Amino acid sequence: MSDTTYALVTGANKGIGFEIAAGLGALGHIVGVGARNDQRREDAVAKLRAAGVDAFGVPLDVTDDASVTAAAALIEGRAGRLDVLVNNAGVIAGIWPDSPTAVTPAILQSVIDTNVLGVVRVTNAMLPLLRRSAHPRIVNQSSHLGSLTLTVQQDFGPASGAYTPSKTFLNALTVQYAKELNDTNIKINISCPGYVATDLNGFQGTSTPTDGAQIAIKLATLPDDGPTGGMFDADGIVPW
Repeated sequence: MSDTTYALVTGANKGIGFEIAAGLGALGHIVGVGARNDQRREDAVAKLRAAGVDAFGVPLDVTDDASVTAAAALIEGRAGRLDVLVNNAGVIAGIWPDSPTAVTPAILQSVIDTNVLGVVRVTNAMLPLLRRSAHPRIVNQSSHLGSLTLTVQQDFGPASGAYTPSKTFLNALTVQYAKELNDTNIKINISCPGYVATDLNGFQGTSTPTDGAQIAIKLATLPDDGPTGGMFDADGIVPW
């Protein structure tokens, strides 16, 4: 990649997103910390800067069109392009386990608005900037739970009617982006961080956010002959 690379990580004020920002920053990327909470965003930027990362805050609510448009304008004004986009922001339903019989259409819609439509909003807004990069990379943060194959083969706990299906939706959408962008130099892939201890699961995960960030960092820095349209974890390819 070029000497100066610009990255945007959504939901980067804490957890895996923060560690992705830290990891990319350690590799020399200038990192935009996307988050909707002003105080948490600025605290994260300050922490990253204290660790030597060239970081800047990007006010960003992925569920709000105007916020996403403003974020794209901010990055364009600062950098003129974007080299890496990590769509990390995600939510679970207001209930857990979010069984299909307990999930209301309103709950499902709210989860999809962030986990799927938020990715569409941000990706489409940032694509003009990514097209200006020599080595553009997009990473969509998903989950092993979104794999239909693994869900059938393994016991991932109680049935889920919102979060898990939203990740399956995101996986399918990513494949279609890859199909459309196949004749460009933009690589887009899915990251599965594993069962990471974050506030999303009440810190019940078995690995750390730093561990969970590694596959996204790897996909964000793929060489030009790297894959696109795939789903990966630390061990390699994840089945659909």
